[in-house]
This record gives sequence, C-alpha cells and structure tokens, in this order.
Amino acid sequence: MSLPRINDPAPDFEAKSTQGVVRLSDHKGKWVVLFSHPADFTPVCTTEFVAFAERAEAFAERNAQLIGLSVDSVPAHIAWLRNIEQRFGVKIDFPVIADLDMKVAQKYGLIHPGASETATVRAVFIIDDKGIVRALIYYPMNLGRNVDEILRALEALQTADANACAMPANWKPGEKVVVPPPQTLADAAARAQSSEYEVVDWYLAKKSV
Repeated sequence: MSLPRINDPAPDFEAKSTQGVVRLSDHKGKWVVLFSHPADFTPVCTTEFVAFAERAEAFAERNAQLIGLSVDSVPAHIAWLRNIEQRFGVKIDFPVIADLDMKVAQKYGLIHPGASETATVRAVFIIDDKGIVRALIYYPMNLGRNVDEILRALEALQTADANACAMPANWKPGEKVVVPPPQTLADAAARAQSSEYEVVDWYLAKKSV
C-alpha cells in the first residue's frame, strides 16, 4: 500500500464520479480536499456529507474543490446523495468518486486491512494549487470528521503560504501567526528586543497579518 506523504506530488487519477469523469489534474490552480468514506447509506458517513455540504460554500470561497470517494458504484452514490437531499435538505454539489476497482484508493493508501479488507477508511488529503500534498488526516471507522477543523487547516495553510509564517495551536482566521525563528545568535538577540512583534521569547514571536 502506497501512501503519499506531506510535500509529495499528489498522485493523479482519472475516475468515474457523480459528476462524470474527474481528474485531479483538471483542478490545477485550485486547492483540492479529497476525502474518502467507508460506504454509502451508513450513519456516520451521512452526517459527514451533510456537514461538508453545509460548508461547501466556505471551501469554494477559499478556492478549494471538495471531492468525495468510496468503493461504492455511481448508482449507489446517486441514490445516497438524493436521499441526503430529501432527508436533510442539503444538496451535494461536489463530485463523489465511484472507486469500484480501488485504483484511487490504492494510490492514496485508503485501504487499511486492519480496519476493513474492502472499505476505504476516513481520510482527508489537502492538496494545494500546485498539486502538492500539504496535509493528511486519517480517522477510524467509528469517528466522524470535524469539517470545521478541515476548513481551518486549509485556511491556515493558505495563510502561512501567503505570509511566510507558521500557525500556532488552535489558530483561527484573524488571530496572530508565528514568525519564523531566528537563525543566528545576533538575530536571536535582536528578536528578543524587537518591538515589531509580540515577543514571548527569542524563539517564539507572533505578528498580525
């Protein structure tokens, strides 16, 4: 089983989906949030898709394309998405890949025999606009994802890229970010006395962006 790592190029794929054939390479220039779920018509997965649908506009505002995936068929996906719209009043506007041959799952390391021999685990890959894997998060079968945290991670990565900074624990948009640490003794001494940043100590300083 292969597993793309952080800062690796995301494996390209071509697969059938609820919106026709989808290719990762078609989304160059956009961020992609690729997420897998174990199966259609299951309770935890249903709550997750409702949550993703409710936040879909926020992802779109961040130039990010949501793409779902499981090993179910296109007809099963369609029936499930229609059921979600009828039962919960939310429409799934992003493509959901039907990975029956598990080709995409194998490329992304989504089959974990210890969890299931055939179902894809709950995984999230955040891929940047250059096609590079920037973050990956795995969850067990019985734990639903926090979509707000996935959106926060996306926003944090984009903010870090735009401002050459790092993000502190629990960072939220609008809060201060972490300044890269000094690389020389002289810079450390200057940083400790700096009035430009909120200096906790020479190695930890924050700024507004």
